[in-house]
Amino acid sequence: MLAPTECDARTVNSSTMAPAFDMQITDARQPTSTLAGVRGVPQALINLARPRQWVKNVIVFGPLVFAHSLFEGNLLGHSIATFASFCLVSSAIYAFNDVLDVENDKQHPTKRFRPLPSGQINVPLALMWGALLGVIGLSLAMSVDVASGLMALAYVALMVAYSTKLKHLVILDVFAISGGFILRAVAGALAIHVIISPWLYVCTMLLTLFLGFGKRYNELAILDDSAALHRRNLEDYSPAMLEQMTSILIASTIMAYSLYTFSADSLPADHSMMLTIPFTLYGIFRYYYLVHKKSLGGAPEQVLLHDRPLLITVVLWGAVSIGVLYSGGLSLVL
Repeated sequence: MLAPTECDARTVNSSTMAPAFDMQITDARQPTSTLAGVRGVPQALINLARPRQWVKNVIVFGPLVFAHSLFEGNLLGHSIATFASFCLVSSAIYAFNDVLDVENDKQHPTKRFRPLPSGQINVPLALMWGALLGVIGLSLAMSVDVASGLMALAYVALMVAYSTKLKHLVILDVFAISGGFILRAVAGALAIHVIISPWLYVCTMLLTLFLGFGKRYNELAILDDSAALHRRNLEDYSPAMLEQMTSILIASTIMAYSLYTFSADSLPADHSMMLTIPFTLYGIFRYYYLVHKKSLGGAPEQVLLHDRPLLITVVLWGAVSIGVLYSGGLSLVL
C-alpha cells in the first residue's frame, strides 16, 4: 500500500513512551535550539523544510509501478523529477503553515521545538525560504509536464486553503489532507502520460483518511484538555467518534484493496496480486495498534520509518507487488 500505548492515552509523556521508539521520541522532543546554536540558521531552515516528511511524496511513483514502466529510464526520470518537485512544494507549504501556527505550536509538547516557535529563525526568513522552495518546485514540475505542473499548483492551492481555513473545519480538514495525496498520484500519472486504474485513487483516499483521522486521535490523546488550544476543531472531535471513523475506514480500505487485486484490468489474469492482501491487512492492523496502544499516530511517516515490523511489511508488500506485476503473474513463473 502506498503509498503517506501501553501507557494511558491521556497521560502520555516522554518518560512513558515505548522503548522501541526512543529514537523517534528523542528526535521529536529534543529541544532543537541547542542544535541550532551549533549548526546555525542553515540547519534550522532544513528542519523547517521537514525532509523526513518527503516520504509522503513516494506516492507519485505509484502510476509508474502499476503501469509496468518502472524500468523505462525516461519515464523513471520524469517520476523522479516529479517526486523532487513535490518535496520542494510540500516543504514550502510546511514553512507557510508553521508561520500561521507559530503561536499554537508553542502550546504543543513536541511542535514547540520547531524552528519558528523555538525562536531559531524569524517569520520573514521563513516566508522567504518557503517562497524560494515553492518557486523552484513549481518550476521543476512544469518543466516535466505542464499538466503535471498544474497538479502541483493545485496541490499548493489546496494546502494553502487547508492552512488558512480548512484545517479548522471538522472532517473537511482530513479530507483536504487526503486530497493532497490524490493530487500527488494524479501528478505522477500525468508526468508519464498514463491512465491508471481508478482503484488507485479510491484506495489512496481511504487509506489517507484512515491515517488522517488516526492523527487526530493521537492529538486528542496527547494534548487532552489543551487540544483545542492547539487546533480549534479538535474540540469537535471525540476519541469515540474517531475510533468509529477509523473502524469504518479500515473495513472500507481492506474491501477496496481486495476488490482491486482481482478485478483491475491491468493486473495478471490469474489474480496473483491477491498474494499482497495479507501484507495489507497486517500493515493496517499494525498501524491501528500503534495509534491506539502506543500513541504514535501523530506523525505517520515517522511511525513507518521507526517501527520495524511496519516497515518490513511495507517493503515486503512492495517486493511482492513488483514481482507479480512484472512477472505477469504466477502462471508465468511456475
